[in-house]
Amino acid sequence: MRSIRPSFTARRGRGARRRTLPLSSAVALAAVLALTATACDSGGAEAGGGADSSAAAGDDKISIPDDIKDRLKEHGIDIDQWKDGAWKNWNKDDWLREAEDFVNPIIEDLWDPDRMRDAEEPDQAVDDADLSGDEGVTDPTPAPVEAQAVPAKYHDSVPTAGKVFFDAPEGTMVCSATVVADPANPGKSNLVWTAGHCVHAGKAGGWYRNIAFVPSYNNDVMETAALESATREQVAPYGVWWGDWVQTSDQWIEQGGATGGDGASYDFAVIHVTPEEGSGGKSLEEMVGSALPVDFKAPAVPQVDSITATGYPAAAPFDGQKMYQCQDKPGRLSLAKADPTMYRIGCTMTGGSSGGGWVATGSDGKPALVSNTSIGPVESGWLAGPRLGDVAKGIFDEVSGKFAGR
Repeated sequence: MRSIRPSFTARRGRGARRRTLPLSSAVALAAVLALTATACDSGGAEAGGGADSSAAAGDDKISIPDDIKDRLKEHGIDIDQWKDGAWKNWNKDDWLREAEDFVNPIIEDLWDPDRMRDAEEPDQAVDDADLSGDEGVTDPTPAPVEAQAVPAKYHDSVPTAGKVFFDAPEGTMVCSATVVADPANPGKSNLVWTAGHCVHAGKAGGWYRNIAFVPSYNNDVMETAALESATREQVAPYGVWWGDWVQTSDQWIEQGGATGGDGASYDFAVIHVTPEEGSGGKSLEEMVGSALPVDFKAPAVPQVDSITATGYPAAAPFDGQKMYQCQDKPGRLSLAKADPTMYRIGCTMTGGSSGGGWVATGSDGKPALVSNTSIGPVESGWLAGPRLGDVAKGIFDEVSGKFAGR
């Protein structure tokens, strides 16, 4: 049996323009998304094959009022069709772009070990020809810093790091991400920080689907061959956590591109997550035992002595199954005069490390997340990440505030 649980809608962050779902529609949407259904999977390994809605507690069918179904359809969403495989339809007219049109239903067991292992990195590369907006503030290209493998067990040294999995038109994809502290729920955060391009395709597309976070993926550092027979508990020892609310910047949605660095200065996102299976009432932070504070007033590049970037690089020569880190003194990278200057470090990590946290000494003298991996060159050697400022803080505050006290 495969259980399918609709979760909340996602929203894009503060920026130039944002549409608001009318209250009546939002109420109707929430009423439907609060339902829990169980579906029998008659379609093999593919998600949603032959799903049939039924009440989790018995055989009685869940009935969704027709008027609510109609309101969902007005926003391009049909829960019955979605769970039966409609999420695989990436036609332009059906690829949900606006915030109020997006849902991320939980499909239990979709992210099994094979699907996680086979996920590929999203394309987010640049080359020197792309870097045309220097404006005189870009520092010399840093020397490559060899990525260092994080020793087992990952949870002992980097408990906040993990992988974000999602589905895109190109197939099953993976990024890296970080558990971050939530001031509205101290000690009980369910917030994850990653790159905008790990949740939304930018100007050429819309929201990705089946977004889920796995902390300490492959915690025991099993070899790739051994992972082929690994259990879900072995690859995801702290569970699978689905995004029930996602925000990225309007700048990423309107400017972001897969190559060339477009929108990279605003390439960040916040995901609020909920466990696929019972967590005993524990939050994500309680489950992993830690969460990093986010510093939106980190020192300017020249004042930062060292940044450590963490991720799961998946493009050659890596295979995405193990965690790596790079440590370097950052320099500046300017892509456009109107956009904030980015941090840049030497690092040989490749695609798949996108979204991974960058940690430095924050403005209060303690370790904090100050950026995330956004772009790197076609030939590995350096990585760049956005400097987090008012736009990033606005997105973070909205997500934190939405779930304050719960």
